[in-house]
Amino acid sequence: EVQLVESGGGLVQAGGSLRLSCAASGLYFDDYVIGWFRQAPGKEREALSCISSSGGSTYFSDSVKDRFTTSNDNAKKMVFLQMSSLKPEDTAVYYCAAISVVFKDRCNDPTTAFFYWGQGTQVTVSS
Repeated sequence: EVQLVESGGGLVQAGGSLRLSCAASGLYFDDYVIGWFRQAPGKEREALSCISSSGGSTYFSDSVKDRFTTSNDNAKKMVFLQMSSLKPEDTAVYYCAAISVVFKDRCNDPTTAFFYWGQGTQVTVSS
């Protein structure tokens, strides 16, 4: 059974940093790409980035490209989202999700049915 567990969320002041972690199990890491998404209250889920097992990342959101960095640790089957210069508008539930490399081109589409999702972790940025 594929499982993804996010951690590292919390309350931080504007301008601060957080590092989110996503621990994957039940899958062969090389066969998947991992995406980071977020959903703010009343808004649609937004794709932030996707990373392959080789470490190559693609960023989809202009609002985070220069502030968020995705990385991975293949040996531990973990993916990270380093967030810096946080703003109140970054407040959201952050999710990681895994999708087969066969469908990697859909990694920026949170509506696709092919994702395995984590439960999410809340990030709150105070002004």
